[in-house]
Amino acid sequence: MTVPDLELVRRWRPPGALDVAVVLGVHQRGAHDPAYRRAPDGSVWRASHTPDGPGTVAVTADAGEVVGRAWGAGAAWLLDRLPAMLGADDDPASLPLDSPAVARLAARAGGLRIGRTDRVWEALVPAVMEQKVVSAEAYRGWRHLLRRYGEPAPGPCDLRVPPPRARWREITEADWHRSGLEPVRMRIIRNAAAVDVETKAGVLTALRGIGPWTAAHARSRALGDADAVPYGDYHVPSIVGQTLIGEPVDDAGMAELLAPYAGHRYRVIRMCELYGVRPPRRGPRRPVRDYREF
Repeated sequence: MTVPDLELVRRWRPPGALDVAVVLGVHQRGAHDPAYRRAPDGSVWRASHTPDGPGTVAVTADAGEVVGRAWGAGAAWLLDRLPAMLGADDDPASLPLDSPAVARLAARAGGLRIGRTDRVWEALVPAVMEQKVVSAEAYRGWRHLLRRYGEPAPGPCDLRVPPPRARWREITEADWHRSGLEPVRMRIIRNAAAVDVETKAGVLTALRGIGPWTAAHARSRALGDADAVPYGDYHVPSIVGQTLIGEPVDDAGMAELLAPYAGHRYRVIRMCELYGVRPPRRGPRRPVRDYREF
């Protein structure tokens, strides 16, 4: 048995309630994400390319204790950061509960934490893919490129490790086209791949094609930023408005509603998404485009 095949184990007891599936669910890119899986036993599996190399981690909650199992060159790195990934550094107790609506959300969100992966690039790439498109379109491209360019994940699973940053610059234009993603996404990701974003997470919007929406999605996942607001989202303002005041709002209205929760604005958004009220649909769904036909 080679070292990458060895299974490492870490047990950790969180300081309070923790819903592993909810906390880690933000990293899933569609039902068939090659880098993420929720197993029938409730465990959550993620593949990642760590600074030490490829790794796979499986996380299970058992009687108030979290058990992490990991494989590959990145196994120790992943287990060392297991508590942070599950929100050990988060502080949900400091959320103001002056609003009855937010208090009701918080009562339902006892197991929610904003965790951090410390892998900015792996959060940034799918966020770029999801810019201004329906999710199914972005998820299709993510699946194609990981299956084509991601290596098999270590351990007893059938996952793919997202390619490291340098590898994304090697993806051919033909494969970008086969993924179904429009060319502008290819150019944004290629340009960003020339920068060490792990050390520049605070200035992502300085990169061409990276706006507040994309930066917020990357920061909330990679850095555990509980205050990252994805302005420009197609659905979020309506969900926040409908949940907090009973009617949809735009970005400006959402900013006003979230202002009292500075430091926790992403947390409130996440609670609205998970436990809030979605406005009724009043029109046809946005079509899933396919640039492979162009």
